[in-house]
Amino acid sequence: MDILKGKTTAAEVARQHDLTVSEVERWIDEAQRNMENGFKSLPRDIREQYESELRDTKEALGEAHVQIHALKRFKRLLDEDENS
Repeated sequence: MDILKGKTTAAEVARQHDLTVSEVERWIDEAQRNMENGFKSLPRDIREQYESELRDTKEALGEAHVQIHALKRFKRLLDEDENS
């Protein structure tokens, strides 16, 4: 944050933390890109993304529930067959 505020340089931070200047500069570039993307996102876009992920998660949960139910039923049938 001090680099972005102009309080220090990438070279000074790299030296303090035993990093290369290119590593620090790469992190700065990534941070700036992420901040720009964050400002560009509209709350509606974020909500749509959240709702889409929620639908996908619910669908996966439903599929897992069906698989568990089928496996339990299959196990019961195997147990009954062994007892016969």
